[in-house]
Amino acid sequence: MTAPVSSVLPAARVLPATRALTPVSKVLRLCLHALLFGLLALAAGRAVTDSAPRAGWVIAACAVLAAVYAGGVRAPAVHSSPRAGALWLAGLSSAWAALLVVCPDGLWIAFPLYFLELHLLRLRWGVTAVAVTACAAIAGFLAHSSAVTPGAFLGPLLGGAVAVATVLGYQALYRESERRRELIEELITTRAELAAAERGAGILAERERLAREIHDTLAQGLSSIQLLLRAAERALPEGAPARPHIARAREAAQENLAEARRFVRALTPPDLEHGSLAAALERLCAGVPGPRVRFSLTGSPRVLPTPYEVALLRIAQSALANVVRHARAGRAEITLTFMDASVTLDVVDDGHGFDPSSAASGSGDGGFGLPAMRSRAETLGGLFTVESAPGQGTAVAVTLPLPLEHLEDTARAERPDAVEAL
Repeated sequence: MTAPVSSVLPAARVLPATRALTPVSKVLRLCLHALLFGLLALAAGRAVTDSAPRAGWVIAACAVLAAVYAGGVRAPAVHSSPRAGALWLAGLSSAWAALLVVCPDGLWIAFPLYFLELHLLRLRWGVTAVAVTACAAIAGFLAHSSAVTPGAFLGPLLGGAVAVATVLGYQALYRESERRRELIEELITTRAELAAAERGAGILAERERLAREIHDTLAQGLSSIQLLLRAAERALPEGAPARPHIARAREAAQENLAEARRFVRALTPPDLEHGSLAAALERLCAGVPGPRVRFSLTGSPRVLPTPYEVALLRIAQSALANVVRHARAGRAEITLTFMDASVTLDVVDDGHGFDPSSAASGSGDGGFGLPAMRSRAETLGGLFTVESAPGQGTAVAVTLPLPLEHLEDTARAERPDAVEAL
């Protein structure tokens, strides 16, 4: 008998088809098959050995019951259709009733029938069918026995109670197992998503770190070398033998400085890859959920060093995150101001505000990200300020002084003749 477990196991109706044939369920399926056919063989064997008057009828009834059972086990409709399963159970019960009429040993078949009824029928109807089957078994025993004993009643009733308790307990254990499996799958998925997010954040942080290190070391050093070589070239008299070598060294330094800046641009965060800082801030304002956020630009925009753009963008993102999470603001505004020797970013909202002193000391509820923003600004030699009060909104401002070599590069691009005269 190679029936699917869903056709014979009482709790199999809650098992998904993809996981039904587990080792445990296979063993239970085989045990149920063995129990029913063993009881039928016992009833037929006793009828033959005891030379019962209706031994032929007993054997025929056992054969019919076995055939009906085997046919239902192999029928696909019984596994997929509740109506077909109920009809099969009705035919099986009718064959069992016929066996019960001709043989008192047929009452033992009630025990595997209990499990089938609980499996094929809804719980309410299954329990009712178990009770009817137990009463039929008791009636069959009383019809074949002249003595009435407590065991004639207790046996079928206790068997039915044990079957119901077993099925309910198995189903409860399975539901708990499924909940645990779903929780484990959710945990695995969450851990994978968290690992991916942390990996992405680590990649971005490493890109920013490398860009900052290249800018602060190689690019700055090459820029200084270029300036020193230019000064040395101006100090040499015309026709000096060293002038061509200094000129070639200055050109090499200029080429390597351009290459270093290309590396820095290649390591720029994705938000800054497709446009300027102003464009990135404008996209940031457009994507903020909740309050209306406006972006404004003041002064003449210029290309900033990558570490400056990254720091200003991250500070703006952190400040807007605080507005969304904590401020309960209706409006906010980001202003980027370019001045001759510095750049300023202001983030202002009309939210509930807070006490900056308590947030800085850690006595408040914290979580505003102020230390991280302040650290970014101070790393570049900037000034970070927060103005706020309960019920009066919040203003965050950061001012970054532009490095001297950047000012010289900008002046050289705008007024090359004036720079050469320096």
